[in-house]
Amino acid sequence: MGTLFYDSCGDPIHIDDRTLAHLKVVIATRMRRHESFTLSWRHPEEEPGGRATIWLHPSIPLRFVFDQPDPPALNARWIEDLMNSVSSTGGISLVDEAVEPPV
Repeated sequence: MGTLFYDSCGDPIHIDDRTLAHLKVVIATRMRRHESFTLSWRHPEEEPGGRATIWLHPSIPLRFVFDQPDPPALNARWIEDLMNSVSSTGGISLVDEAVEPPV
């Protein structure tokens, strides 16, 4: 389970390593462009129900912490889906990983 630390205060956001690795690519790409956007997710099963949204801005400290020492192989289709969601009015929504069917 990875952790996203946003701003200098507040609770850490727990996201599994694989999802966090893909999210990092999307967020870093947008931040390099000096773009601001929202990130929304459903609370994990072990937390009270609901969902949360944060406003991501390049001037606010952000840190990604992974439990696994090696990065996972990235799924280009999933990154594309996440990139498309960040361009929407709702910002990034943590969508399930798109799995390509075998050929």
